[in-house]
Amino acid sequence: IIRSGHTPAGTHIPIMVDEILDFLQIRPGQTGLDATLGYGGHSRRMLEQLQGQGHLYALDVDPIEIEKTKARLAGLGYGPDILTVRRMNFADADQAAPGEKFDFVLADLGVSSMQIDNPERGFTFKYDGPLDLRLDPTSGVPAAQRLRELDEEELTALFVENSDEPYAARIAKAVMTVYRKGGRIDTTKELAAVIESALSFLPAGERKEAVKKSCQRVFQALRIDVNSEFEVLYAFLDKLPDILKDGGRAAILTFHSGEDRLVKKAFQQFYRQGVYSDVTQDVIRPSAEECFRNPRARSTKLRWAIRADREKEETI
Repeated sequence: IIRSGHTPAGTHIPIMVDEILDFLQIRPGQTGLDATLGYGGHSRRMLEQLQGQGHLYALDVDPIEIEKTKARLAGLGYGPDILTVRRMNFADADQAAPGEKFDFVLADLGVSSMQIDNPERGFTFKYDGPLDLRLDPTSGVPAAQRLRELDEEELTALFVENSDEPYAARIAKAVMTVYRKGGRIDTTKELAAVIESALSFLPAGERKEAVKKSCQRVFQALRIDVNSEFEVLYAFLDKLPDILKDGGRAAILTFHSGEDRLVKKAFQQFYRQGVYSDVTQDVIRPSAEECFRNPRARSTKLRWAIRADREKEETI
């Protein structure tokens, strides 16, 4: 199944593992942070590098998947002696282990395959389910409610700012038309149908692919909004230098241009200030082979930073 480029339901293939481990240079006895635990694929490989010595802290906001992953890793022998799993947002990474600084930090900003493939979570238009899109379904408001709260201008801006949607105005207008006629958009398929109707002006030959891409972008834009993903990432990037030891290494995987711009800007700003001794100059992409095995890797970008020694930083 994996060879043909499909992820088996209920699983998740970690992305760019070799490149990440290559950079992080994890050694036994070190302390690290997986800021976005997810299915635990990256955590598992980082734990292997520790060889039973040191400690890994791991965070996730998803109350459903975090318990499954914790149990899965415990079954592999990774218990509380070497792994601490905390249900918290990585915006609060400085609270993961108060007083502790990390030799290595990883943040994978992608939504895991288990979340995407679960129709009840509403992350994809491919399955019919409630239009939710919350990473933590116990807090905040679902995407269906958020859609109703915004006016046409706000919705257009959301689609443009969060996903560079070229047909943002047309789709926002189509959504408002549904509401003005007393209709509802409560499920993933209902939203997909609205997007399809908004793009009905396109020539038949190119419409199907355009609808698919616009659905992907609109769902992404809503997910970013309901989970405050840009605000969370900004908070994490701001705190990251403080939680790294001198010489500590941080790697971040992004999956769309908005995220990547934020990471690039923060890394370069701290580098100019002498907070980081080195940062990625050119973004690192997954290999063609990995993209073939795992199509969800195609949009991935890896950036990294190395914490400068604080004494040197003070003299700059």
